[in-house]
Amino acid sequence: MPSFPNWLMAGTAMGMVLAAPALRAQEAARETVRLSPVVVTEPGDTGARSTIGQDRLNLEGALSLDDLLRSVPGTFTRESAQQPGVAVNIRGFEGSGRVNMSIDGARQNFRFTSHEAAGFTYVDPNLLADIDVTRGAVTGVGGGALAGTVNFRTLDVDDVVAQGRTMGGLTRLSWGSNGVGFQEMLAAGARSGGIGVVGAISHRNSDNYQDGDGNSVANSGQQLLSGLLRTNIDFGSGHTLSLGGVFYDNDFYANSYRQTVENRTLTANYRYNPGNPLIDLRVNAYRNDLSMKYTGGTGTALGRVIEDVGMGFDAANTSRFNLGPVRVRSTTGFEYFHDDVSSRNGGVNPGDGTSSLLGIFTENTFSYGIFDLTPALRYNHYTLNGSGVLSRNYGAYDVDISEGSVDPKITLAANVTDWLQPFVTWSRSMRAPTLQETMLGGDHPGTVSSSYIPNPNLQPETQQGWEFGVNVRRRGLLRPNDVFSARLNYFMMDVEDYIATSYVPSARAYQFQNVAGTAKLDGFEAEISYDPRVVFASLSYTHTNSRLPSQLPGLGASQYTPDDVVSLRAGARFLEEKLTVGARWDYVSGGLVAGGNATFTAGEASQGGDPYNLLGLFATYDVTPAIQVNARVTNLLDEAYTPFLSTIGTGQGRTIYVGTQIRF
Repeated sequence: MPSFPNWLMAGTAMGMVLAAPALRAQEAARETVRLSPVVVTEPGDTGARSTIGQDRLNLEGALSLDDLLRSVPGTFTRESAQQPGVAVNIRGFEGSGRVNMSIDGARQNFRFTSHEAAGFTYVDPNLLADIDVTRGAVTGVGGGALAGTVNFRTLDVDDVVAQGRTMGGLTRLSWGSNGVGFQEMLAAGARSGGIGVVGAISHRNSDNYQDGDGNSVANSGQQLLSGLLRTNIDFGSGHTLSLGGVFYDNDFYANSYRQTVENRTLTANYRYNPGNPLIDLRVNAYRNDLSMKYTGGTGTALGRVIEDVGMGFDAANTSRFNLGPVRVRSTTGFEYFHDDVSSRNGGVNPGDGTSSLLGIFTENTFSYGIFDLTPALRYNHYTLNGSGVLSRNYGAYDVDISEGSVDPKITLAANVTDWLQPFVTWSRSMRAPTLQETMLGGDHPGTVSSSYIPNPNLQPETQQGWEFGVNVRRRGLLRPNDVFSARLNYFMMDVEDYIATSYVPSARAYQFQNVAGTAKLDGFEAEISYDPRVVFASLSYTHTNSRLPSQLPGLGASQYTPDDVVSLRAGARFLEEKLTVGARWDYVSGGLVAGGNATFTAGEASQGGDPYNLLGLFATYDVTPAIQVNARVTNLLDEAYTPFLSTIGTGQGRTIYVGTQIRF
């Protein structure tokens, strides 16, 4: 495994140099400002948003994020026994930027063409502080997607060093049966005089697991080393700066080859918040470099290297003011990102190309009495440029595309009481075609029977739709200190120019094309929880009715989610809440499964997938305020099943996890 990257050390050193003037100017220590995104309640904040916190990540997500994300309403994942990357599906939309995934706000645009999802995010669950999921159209930072965004926030100073302390650390050690093995994570941080520094390193070495029938699932292990460094600086007078770096190195076997994935994420986040209600400025920049190498195997794709270097920045200012009796919250800004893709021995992946997207947006909430009206507008402009070789039977080609769109969104909410808020939203969003779709070319590795041709005439996908929902958050429902919350949401989406693959008889080759007509889907999402402290319970439910065109397996994967997904967690607290015990039950129904597609009709998909139930148990015990031990059992009944929306491998059988977390 590689040593700790020099650029991470350099980033921290740079942060300390920049911090020196602030240190000299301050006479007393102050708390470091956390610059990472958090979910807040603001006027007009009615969106379908969910957050997975650090407690659940530590207990349930140390090995894989799939189970956690599948418990979020409207959210599913592509699951493969061999693939450690995360591919999030929101409302039946998956891959190729239909869902924007990011690490600490840095977009993860790596994609490749294979018998898999059209893109993955590679991040170590052990280094995460929380996961923020937004479903539906996004007009601000993170826009340019069709169905939502997911941000994986890594550990910051305040996640490691307790408030009121100048130094601290966090260590996790866990072991799992059924091939999981040991996982270790160590983080340490310090803060002084407006400076905060944190570093962490994590390691995992897992083996093949067994499914519910006792069969070993081949190549389901991985060897992962990851880490991060972050420096936070408070210069005073409202100026704060954060410099961070996250690295990820993983060796695994997938797509018939031994692979090595290296992901490097650099971020710089500046905020100016002088206390003036008209100024809350955030400026962010990032660089993400991900490479995938085929390092072992016997096929013709051995030696394949695919790399995506992405760079981007965004800036937005939020103002708050009054226009007579109307309260106004206004956010205006822009974002830009650029990807440089290269491929060697790339099979059907494009050779070299660049893509970029510019977004200019404004979102304004006008509050009068009980009503919040939020009109928003986003302008998108994208470009695609590249060249490559089609196949043995076709020559070279060039791609040069540039196009823009204007996407509005409007929400009306009524704060009927201080705990009840119904709302309605109409929105439009756009997803630009990717280099992989536009520049598809080459021959299938190991055969000359399948050829692929590009389509420089691809149009962007667009959707417009409605959401009708209600948000509830009430204290003292049945007991003085209990908390009841609920988000209920019904959505309808019409999609134009959906992109899928079809066989072109005249060219005797496959090609991505825009599907004529309007594709429709609708669904219902519910997220309900009740916590009177003695006991607790939460329910997530999703129903999806999709009429999207079927993807062609082999150039992507089936994108359909199950018809119904239920996730129920319930438990109780004992010994002055030091001991928590509970259970989790998940039900996944059948649903549409993509089939061969020559005519772009949804009828090509067929009902498939066997429904399954999974039962698990969990417990945590706080030995001291600084020491926690935990245990859980997944698939308690050892059910044999194949995860819905999976690519390869059956589901993991009964597995026991034990772990400890220590703060020092």
